[in-house]
Amino acid sequence: MDTALTRLVGVRHPVVQTGMGWVAGPRLVSATANAGALGILASATMTLDQLRDATREVRSRADAPFGVNLRADAGDAHDRVRIIIEEGVRVASFALAPSRELIAELKDAGVVVIPSIGARRHAEKVAAWGADAVIVQGGEGGGHTGEVATTVLLPQVVDAVDIPVVAAGGFHDGRGLVAALAFGAAGIAMGTRFLLTSDSTVPDAVKARYLAATVRDVTVTTAVDGLPHRMLRTEFVDSLERAGRTRALARALRRAAGFRRLSGLTWRGMVRDGLALRHGKDLTWSQVLLAANTPMLLKASMVEGRTDLGVMASGQVAGVIDDLPSCAKLVDRVMAEAEETLKSLEALGTVR
Repeated sequence: MDTALTRLVGVRHPVVQTGMGWVAGPRLVSATANAGALGILASATMTLDQLRDATREVRSRADAPFGVNLRADAGDAHDRVRIIIEEGVRVASFALAPSRELIAELKDAGVVVIPSIGARRHAEKVAAWGADAVIVQGGEGGGHTGEVATTVLLPQVVDAVDIPVVAAGGFHDGRGLVAALAFGAAGIAMGTRFLLTSDSTVPDAVKARYLAATVRDVTVTTAVDGLPHRMLRTEFVDSLERAGRTRALARALRRAAGFRRLSGLTWRGMVRDGLALRHGKDLTWSQVLLAANTPMLLKASMVEGRTDLGVMASGQVAGVIDDLPSCAKLVDRVMAEAEETLKSLEALGTVR
């Protein structure tokens, strides 16, 4: 399927696997790339050396374009950009809007810049700064999310910018791809659907928890870091929502201490990072600390399999997913479903 996205990044299919922390590692990204879609490596949970090693591992496993997701507000963002450029990575994606300077630096080196946005004004801003495309995530998407549904947000953005738009939030099959194309998108991005593949390194017990979830088991809470965060509802999430400020602060301090040992950050640095994530919100100190060590809460589940101690970011589509195909089988199935859907629509037009 030839779209503005496939032409821009050089992949066969207009499907993107998003850069999920602790999930989108070299194995998943290379499997996605080999399937003909765009895999995006999550770098926020990696050191600089780990990022360089990961990009080289993906290249050794797959002879196809892939991307790296960056935190635009990271103190070492320019160092990470340099690694991307030096390692010949095709695409740089961002969870937060990158600066005009970062976009220019990447584009000057021939890297395609695709920020993720959650509002029309954000798309207009990064488009004016030179972004090559945008990923638009509606409220159905996992992790930090907004309130506007994809079906409302997507056409707004398509009408507002002249660059390719990739739809995210609520997609898991070929029917969704066709629907996104009908809205004017150039492709779809999926996170939870790729997390739930046999190529994902997420522990089997955690995958089973996702597969058992219904659409009512996926919730949005501000209890983790003060910002709307879509995830599976678990006993741990319930305890965060019930906890008073004193208990929440004590728990946050314990978890922050663990993240500090892993990351090498100072307490001052952790508080600084937590405050940077506030986005103007009035957060408690426990939420500031949790915002700084949210990666550890994700790691507990996604790496260690501790669903009792971690959070499991999830799109609403977890409630309708019931299998664990390989990335190759998933992408082939999505494209086959899209073709059948298009044929059905074409047949409707020929009926008299």
